[in-house]
Amino acid sequence: MTAQLHARGDVAVLVPAAGAGLRLGPGGPKALRLLAGEPLLVHAVRRIAAAPSVRLIVVAAPAAEVDAVRALLAPVAAVIVVPGGAERQDSVAAALAVVPADVGIVLVHDAARALTPPELIESVAAAVRSGRPAVIPVLPVVDTIKEVGPAEPARPDHAPVDVVLGTVDRSVLRSVQTPQGFRRDVLAAAHASGLGAHTDDAGMVEKAGVPVTCVPGSELAMKITRPLDLVIAEALLHVT
Repeated sequence: MTAQLHARGDVAVLVPAAGAGLRLGPGGPKALRLLAGEPLLVHAVRRIAAAPSVRLIVVAAPAAEVDAVRALLAPVAAVIVVPGGAERQDSVAAALAVVPADVGIVLVHDAARALTPPELIESVAAAVRSGRPAVIPVLPVVDTIKEVGPAEPARPDHAPVDVVLGTVDRSVLRSVQTPQGFRRDVLAAAHASGLGAHTDDAGMVEKAGVPVTCVPGSELAMKITRPLDLVIAEALLHVT
């Protein structure tokens, strides 16, 4: 029997949460690191569960932590917890495998984006529901972006030096967030195609030739990657 949140919801949200999070410093699995006294995963699931479209949440946890994660999330929301894989794509595939066949919209969301507002989840789901096969939330790139490469000729007695090759037009660049939304058949086909490793599911779908469209993202959907990000996220908790 599958756990359900909103009986009328038509969306499953997959949360790959098995990563180590080495850039966050020493400690346990990234999704279980604490933010204001609670694991990132708890913050993320609480906000996902508040989105009215969400019928089902599936978390892919570290294999050794499945029972602990299930107990951790039980007071927060009705969640299915499955063992994750060695790579992010493996975890997403494991979570997708338990989604009931009658759920046609699937979102993939990073536990590290622990403060993502329910409104963004609804926005992505609505875009898929309107007929778009794949949807990502994005923000404009505000920094100047340079393309660089090693200086020539390289000198063996000096440390490597990068030189600017050009300035990228940032007006056509976007920073990509999650949740990323898909028609269920589109995401399943991308994972079954063996298209190689990608940093996100939209990259797999894009490589398969499916158009990926955008909706406005949210500053609150920042990705917690470095120790400083935890400090920023804790400050944001007091204004959300």
